[in-house]
Amino acid sequence: MKGEFGDSIKNKVYEHRVLRRMSQKELADAVGVSKQTIFVMEKNNYSPSLVLAYRIANFFEVDINEIFSYVRKEENKD
Repeated sequence: MKGEFGDSIKNKVYEHRVLRRMSQKELADAVGVSKQTIFVMEKNNYSPSLVLAYRIANFFEVDINEIFSYVRKEENKD
């Protein structure tokens, strides 16, 4: 999701979910959101709250920076 300055948050939720052989619904249920939230997050059309980002990282037992990354406007190729 692009912010006012063109910055964005990219994520690797899809990659981690597929490695676990989970459906979007299973991940959504595990972290307390809707399947639609996972869908739009995987498309990089939604930046999760910090709490949700930590929930997802904790669920996958990885550091939050392994799944979510901040991309400055200059680095953003979109």
